[in-house]
Amino acid sequence: MDAFAQLAATSVVKHFGPARNRHTAVDGVSLTVEPGQRIGIVGESGSGKSTLARIMVGLETPSAGTVTFNGTSLRSLLSMRASRVELRREVQFVSQDTTSSFDPLRTLRDSIRQPAQRLLGLDRRAADAKVDETVASLGMAPALVDRNPAEVSGGQRQRFAIARALVVRPRLLVCDEVVSALDVSVQGSILNLLKRYCLESGAALVFVSHGLPATAFVCSELVVMKNGQIVEHGDTHQVLHAPRHPYTTALLAAFRGGGARTAA
Repeated sequence: MDAFAQLAATSVVKHFGPARNRHTAVDGVSLTVEPGQRIGIVGESGSGKSTLARIMVGLETPSAGTVTFNGTSLRSLLSMRASRVELRREVQFVSQDTTSSFDPLRTLRDSIRQPAQRLLGLDRRAADAKVDETVASLGMAPALVDRNPAEVSGGQRQRFAIARALVVRPRLLVCDEVVSALDVSVQGSILNLLKRYCLESGAALVFVSHGLPATAFVCSELVVMKNGQIVEHGDTHQVLHAPRHPYTTALLAAFRGGGARTAA
């Protein structure tokens, strides 16, 4: 498989529930991610942004529409072990729920080592060296990586979740609400490390959040979703200072009225 060149969702629809009480979470959305792009997806709870992100990495199957990686169907790539491994090496997903995403009976090192071994083909010693290097780059105390998930704070666990994704040096990182439950000081450190990783490596980023200021800080483009649809997509500065859709204007007013600061 060729290295990441493009991930494209085309006319994607996602329904939940039986036909009689069907809920449409994503309604005809098209979005393309190119190398180096940093795209933020914002909207209120229930707007469909997290479902879209999960569809784009293959964790949810669309009810209609297609998702392609370098022009090949994501479903096809995920159906074969060799291409699935290559895809996971190129594209990594980080969720907000770090409590259930880590095995409580395994050390954090074990959990971070696993993708280094499975996806990069490293032996245990080389994988451990990669773990230590990645953890150090995130400013984490080396001793913490040998603890169990319950023995570290929520903010530390979130950084270890990011370390697990970054240990394979993905070309596309998809983050779903990774800072929303953290205090402001921890949010800042995580946002800075994500932005630095993308700028230094040339990786692309899809950053999903209901927090507009955080998203605007880390992303160069903003996508605004409402009721399962994209209502605005543009350069971060343009969206912040010259929004075209009334919902975007209302979203900005809500943050500014609440004392939140935006950063272009």
